[in-house]
Amino acid sequence: MFIDEVKISVKAGKGGDGCLSFRREKYVPKGGPDGGNGGNGGSVIIKADRNTGSLLQLRKIQSYKAKKGQPGKGGNKQGLYGDDCIIEVPIGTIVKNINLNRTIADLTTDEEEVVVAAGGNGGRGNKAFASAVNQTPREFEYGTAGEEFELYLELKLIADIGLIGLPNAGKSTIVARTSSATPKIADYPFTTLEPQLGLVSVTEQSSFVIADIPGIISGAHSGVGLGIEFLKHIERTKCLAHIIDLVPNDGSDPFENYKIIENEIKQFSEELANKKRIIIGNKIDITGAKEAADKLEKQIGCQILKISAVTGENLNELKYKFLNAVN
Repeated sequence: MFIDEVKISVKAGKGGDGCLSFRREKYVPKGGPDGGNGGNGGSVIIKADRNTGSLLQLRKIQSYKAKKGQPGKGGNKQGLYGDDCIIEVPIGTIVKNINLNRTIADLTTDEEEVVVAAGGNGGRGNKAFASAVNQTPREFEYGTAGEEFELYLELKLIADIGLIGLPNAGKSTIVARTSSATPKIADYPFTTLEPQLGLVSVTEQSSFVIADIPGIISGAHSGVGLGIEFLKHIERTKCLAHIIDLVPNDGSDPFENYKIIENEIKQFSEELANKKRIIIGNKIDITGAKEAADKLEKQIGCQILKISAVTGENLNELKYKFLNAVN
C-alpha cells in the first residue's frame, strides 16, 4: 500500500533536573556543594532513508516521543542525556509544522535529517551556583520541557523522468522493460494505483530513475479519478515522457488523447506544462500503428519516438534519449 501523506505528533524529551547536594566525606565536616547538572532531553529527528518506500509505517504509529534526560547526582555527576527518536522517511518527504504553519524541511537526499522537536535543557545543579560570596548554594534548576508539535508529512517522489499518459498507454510496461522494477500490468483503467519507480542503467557509469505516474485522466487536475494525488509527483522530474497509444483498443483518437493529458498538466501547473517533454508513440508493432504515428506527428507538429514496449523495438534508443534529457 502506497501512502504519500500523513499527520503525526512528536514530543521531545524533558531535560533532567539539577541536583541539590553537598559533599559528605569522612573527616570533612563542611563539604562544599557537589550537585551535578541534569542531562538534556532527547530530540525527535526525521531522516531521509533511501530504503524506505512510503509513509505507511507512520500511518500505523502516529505518535513519537524521545527519551527524557536523567537528573544530576551528587559528586558532580552529570545526568545522562535522553536518547533521540529518529523517524525514517522516504527521500522526497516534505515536513510541515502544523502548529507553526510553515514548512521546515524538504528532504531530497539520502540520510538528510532535520530536528523537528528539540529536547529540553537539563537543569543546573547547586554546584553551578557556587561563588565566592555564596559558597553553600541551595539553588538548583528543574529541567525544561521538550518541544511538542503536530506535523504533516507529504511525499513527492523524486525521479528524473516522469512517464505520463492515459491508462493502458503502456507506461508500466516501459518501466518493466527498461528497469528492474516489476509493476503490475493489466488491461483496464487504474491498473497502477501507486507511482512505480525504476532505475534504468544505460552504461556502468550512467543511470537514471523513471516513474510511472498513474491517475491522469480528463479532470484529474480537479480531483477526478486518482487526480492530484499523483499529479504532484511529476513536479520534481527533470523531464516528462508523454506515452501515447497509437492504436487504442477503445477506438479513441491518439491526438485527442494527447490533448487530454497535456491539458490536465497545464491546468494543474503552468510551470509543469513548460517542463521538457519527450513524445513517444507506443505499440508500433500493431497493424496500422505506423500510419497513425505519421498522422500524429503532423497533428502535434514534431517528431515522435516510435517504440513497442512489448517487443522491445527502439527501447534502447529510448533509454539514450532519456539519458540525454536528464544530463
